[in-house]
Amino acid sequence: MRVQRVSAASAPTVGRTVDWDFAATVARKLVRPTPPVTEYTRRQAIEQLSEAARRSEGPVREVTGLVEGATITEARIVDRREWVTAASQSMRVMTGGDGGDASGFLTRRITGAQTGAVLAFVSSGILGQYDPFATGSDSGSSAGGQERSDSGSSSSPGELLLVYPNVIAVERTLRVQPADFRLWVCLHEVTHRVQFRANPWLADHMSQALAVLTDDATQDAGAVVGRLSEFVRDRRNGVEAEPNAEGILGLMRAIQSEPQRAALDQLLVLGTLLEGHADHVMDAVGPAVVPTVATIRRRFNDRRQRKQPPLQRVVRALLGFDAKMSQYTRGKAFVDDVVSKVGMERFNVVWTGPETLPLPAEVDEPRRWIDRVL
Repeated sequence: MRVQRVSAASAPTVGRTVDWDFAATVARKLVRPTPPVTEYTRRQAIEQLSEAARRSEGPVREVTGLVEGATITEARIVDRREWVTAASQSMRVMTGGDGGDASGFLTRRITGAQTGAVLAFVSSGILGQYDPFATGSDSGSSAGGQERSDSGSSSSPGELLLVYPNVIAVERTLRVQPADFRLWVCLHEVTHRVQFRANPWLADHMSQALAVLTDDATQDAGAVVGRLSEFVRDRRNGVEAEPNAEGILGLMRAIQSEPQRAALDQLLVLGTLLEGHADHVMDAVGPAVVPTVATIRRRFNDRRQRKQPPLQRVVRALLGFDAKMSQYTRGKAFVDDVVSKVGMERFNVVWTGPETLPLPAEVDEPRRWIDRVL
């Protein structure tokens, strides 16, 4: 079953205000230099990540009970510049960026530059991702110089990307065993691949919510200003000294229409479930295949909670990284609780369709999801 694309008529308007090719060009120029490594270390990391991605699939399928019925596809091992190229292509698809010019050349270039700057910032921290919207049409080689396999062709949407310079940088920072850490990272990312390929409706569900969230064609400027003013008045006495996850989400909701708020809730809940489920699987699989998993988990969690410089904290909050960290923690607690009570087989009812996904209030109260769905 192929991932359904958002039609041109219903495509989000935001994507068509961005010059995506220019965004990728800007991002590649702004990408921070990678940590110095020898050619031997680079080749070793690429080979180990490729092998770890293959090794992860079997244990992940076994623990989750999600069998996609498809052959194991090769991961694509990339550097930071290759990642921003792939990410910009995916965002073009997700946001309807091929739907034609919705604005002038200058506007598209400005928004392209802004988007490129964001992609460059993200590229220095992301370890890997499964992109369910990738068409596999890029026939380029992986960072290891190996040709893409047939499983990466356009007939099979979705692609697993692993950013090897960032993996090397983090494992050095954490002072952990490289081979173990690379396998641990792959367990998380391969879980996302299994989630989407075993449940093809997930990608379409994301597309539909994103289409509503980024469609500003029906937004009334006066109503937006009114909602924003009300938000400012309500928070005047308790405003934070700097942006945080809750503040940024509150600001987003203040300027959104009701359908957009509902779409944002859908995306946040889905993201929380996906990330929490992947973290649960990492820990469930980890001890059997990753000897130093306890040390890796402890040091990785410490890194997540480490205090950042003020400017970086502001940027991270604006880009939603704090909310992302909350997704890992809250999502894992939800999955841990439900699986401990009903087992993984009954938990998997959550993947039936949109109606069985947890509601926002149920994420922190798993018993309510069990009562409603099971």
